[in-house]
Amino acid sequence: MNEMSHIDGEGHAHMVDVGNKSPTRRRALAEVYVELGKKAYTVLMSEGSPKGDALAVARIAGIQGAKRCSELIPLCHPLALEQVQVDLEPKPDRLAIRITCEATLSGKTGVEMEAMTGASVAVLALYDMCKALDKGIRIEGLRLIRKEGGKSGTWVAADRGVAEGDPGGAG
Repeated sequence: MNEMSHIDGEGHAHMVDVGNKSPTRRRALAEVYVELGKKAYTVLMSEGSPKGDALAVARIAGIQGAKRCSELIPLCHPLALEQVQVDLEPKPDRLAIRITCEATLSGKTGVEMEAMTGASVAVLALYDMCKALDKGIRIEGLRLIRKEGGKSGTWVAADRGVAEGDPGGAG
């Protein structure tokens, strides 16, 4: 048996049939960091980006990215997202911004890809807004940190505790 759900018995890629699945409440949370360096971080936190409100642009870009996930990632189902929340948290000790994207819906398939795509698009927008300040900006650690719902229930990244203050966390 093939463990990859998007590969059929003959090795061909296909869109998974979710028609017989029951809808459940589903939520996913992804994170990524953009490490800006001293100059870019200082300017962003005090004056803002030369292009305007970089954090607001990144937030809107992330929401739009999550909504358009199925257009960007082959074999993703188009989903009727009920909520997308993108948060940008300054991390002065790292001269970085932590971006989280949480996607929620009631449906037959998960929203992990929507959360990951939202975080990706948000961080790329922030990079674009700040690149004039520093050519050495790094994007680090894109990952899923929590998912809820569906047959497999709740999953939390091994190094994350429920009470770590994650958006959508239980503590």
